[in-house]
Amino acid sequence: MSMFSIFNVSGSAISAQSQRLNVVASNLANVEAVAGPDGQAYKARQVVFQTTPQGSDAAAGVRVSAITENDAPGRRVYEPNHPLADPQGYVTHSNVNAVEEMVNMISASRSYQNNVEVMNTAKTLLLKTLQMGQ
Repeated sequence: MSMFSIFNVSGSAISAQSQRLNVVASNLANVEAVAGPDGQAYKARQVVFQTTPQGSDAAAGVRVSAITENDAPGRRVYEPNHPLADPQGYVTHSNVNAVEEMVNMISASRSYQNNVEVMNTAKTLLLKTLQMGQ
């Protein structure tokens, strides 16, 4: 693997983690949502990653292959006076688990930071190599 392909691999990971952070932010924004634009309760979304070749060498990066919805049932709360209550008086809230999303956010943030550090280290090594050649 060439030194320059490190930037491609880390760059792809940074891009993928950025998309993951955006999905987590959407999920957290809808923790207490009752109905989405389609009239149904918001469903938590998850990012699916896939490896992808980077250049002609054996390096493999990552990309987001899909963003899926969690099919777990939403939290049902008895609120008979709510305008979106069903005939039994229950309102279905989103199925987003705030604790899981916070853990997901921390994981994505650390992965992002680690890849930035990899790129900074590779840059420093390249600069040191150039200085040795002078």
